[in-house]
Parts: sequence; structure tokens; C-alpha cells
Amino acid sequence: MAEAPRLLVIETATAACSVALLADGAVLAERHELVGRGHAERLIPMIGELPGGGRADAILVDVGPGSFTGVRVGLAAARGLAIGWGVPVHGYSSLALIAAAGFAGDPALARLSVVLEGGHGEVFVQHFATPLVDTAPLASLPPEAALAALDGRAAFGSGVRRLAALAEGLDLREALPRAADAVLLPPDFALLPPRPLYGRGPDAKTLAERGLA
Repeated sequence: MAEAPRLLVIETATAACSVALLADGAVLAERHELVGRGHAERLIPMIGELPGGGRADAILVDVGPGSFTGVRVGLAAARGLAIGWGVPVHGYSSLALIAAAGFAGDPALARLSVVLEGGHGEVFVQHFATPLVDTAPLASLPPEAALAALDGRAAFGSGVRRLAALAEGLDLREALPRAADAVLLPPDFALLPPRPLYGRGPDAKTLAERGLA
């Protein structure tokens, strides 16, 4: 019997560096570390620690929003491996991944918000309902505006600490995206193009993005 196709998942959009090998809706292996800004040093070795050196039939990578550098590291690795292996590469949103994990971890929730650290004192915010669907577009907001937008929803993500400083009694749950949780994503959420999803204008741009390449 032929082996089920393998999917390599790469997650570098936040302080976590995370990879997973999936097949047939199951997690074959994963590596997950909090590295802060050390994604470039750890990512390829972590992939190499997976069975078969992480070799897969397709690649799925977090395209953001999140750290500009982290997202770039993950995309560069995904594209390079896809070319070397001759396999397709697609993207997913860090916010959708956290939402999927949040619903899986607490089935009583019918809706939730994901709040991730952004730039310039803002946070990335998006609202979701279950079965997984986004109920509002991605926004980059000051913490006060993000708090007002919760509308009673539980909030998950690295940005909830910004909201905790503003009000008490909120349902705030710190979380970072984990590559293995990609097994929870509906197919439509794993088909984004492999290019950065910034959530706001990037502070830095490549030469190509500035039209100089």
C-alpha cells in the first residue's frame, strides 16, 4: 500500500519556531521551541530532525501576520525546499491557526477573537466562529480599540497581555501558533499564496517590493 502524502508545516511568524510533519490527517512528528528572534538559526535544523529529514510531498507555511523577519525566514525556507523537492507550497494565517486550536481546546466556544502582538504599539485582531470561519477582516488596532471590538468574546494570542492591562474580568488566553495544529485547519484555510500577509504596511520592504529589483 502506498504511503499517504506527507505535508511539512513551517511556523515562524511569532516568538515560536515550530515544524510538523503531517499525513492522513495525523501528526507524524513535530518540533516546537520558543526562540524569540532565533528562527533563522533553528528552523532548518528542526526540519532536519523530523523523520526523513522532513521530506514531504507538499509544504504549508505561516504567511503572517506576525514578525516581519520571522515570516520572511519561514517563507524563504518553504520556497527553497519546494524548489529543491519539486513540491507545491501554500500558506495559512497565524490567526486562523490559533483560532482552530482555540476551538479544538474549548469546544464550548461558539466564537472567539485572536489577538497577536503587532507593531508600533498595535495588535493584530481577527474574529472567528465555529465551524471555523472568519467573521471580520484582519485589522491592526490600538489595544483600546481591540478591547472594544471583543464584544464579549474570549481572546487568544500573544497580544492578550496588552488587553489585560486595560481591563479586568476578561477571558484572555495567551497562545502562540504551533505547526502541528495545522491538522485542525479546514482545507480552505490552507490555500493562501506563499507571500507575506502583513496586516498593516510593513516597516521594511525588500527591493522587489519597492520596485527597485
